Amino acid sequence: MADAPIFETDRLTLRPHRAEDFPALRALWGDPAVVRHIGGQVQDAQATWFRLLRYAGMWSLLGHGMWALEDRATGSYLGEAGLLSAARGIPELENYPEAGWILDPQGWGRGLITEAMGAVLFWADHHLDAPATRCIIDPANAPSVRVAEKLGYAHCGDTVLDGRATGIFHRPAQR
Repeated sequence: MADAPIFETDRLTLRPHRAEDFPALRALWGDPAVVRHIGGQVQDAQATWFRLLRYAGMWSLLGHGMWALEDRATGSYLGEAGLLSAARGIPELENYPEAGWILDPQGWGRGLITEAMGAVLFWADHHLDAPATRCIIDPANAPSVRVAEKLGYAHCGDTVLDGRATGIFHRPAQR
């Protein structure tokens, strides 16, 4: 598979990233409020550009990756959600697709990530040969912990990532 499939939820279009997404992606990953629980450091233009290129590469090499989240009503870029392989060196993540999501503050508190990740996980349950997915979440990020729990993830351990305590969550595939 070379590209992410396109599908729609009630409020979102999940689609492959495009080069034209770069300005919105740059704003998203350059917002301190957005990244405070994801490493805590904003990304410069080059790091964001390389991130965009990695998204295309994951689909090409792995058959899964991240989707761009687009508001169906306005067409605006809201963030991203999907499954990645980040080679973080965390043994508990090896051999599991890692779920991840990030949302522009304009979408916070509206249930959009739960909606998007519900669609992503439904797709994964029917298209990936993986017994489960996992995700990592900063314990201080209570909204993301709630999203993970709504999606069926359960806390299964803890690790340290970039010097910060990080929870590991596990969700068995539902076929």
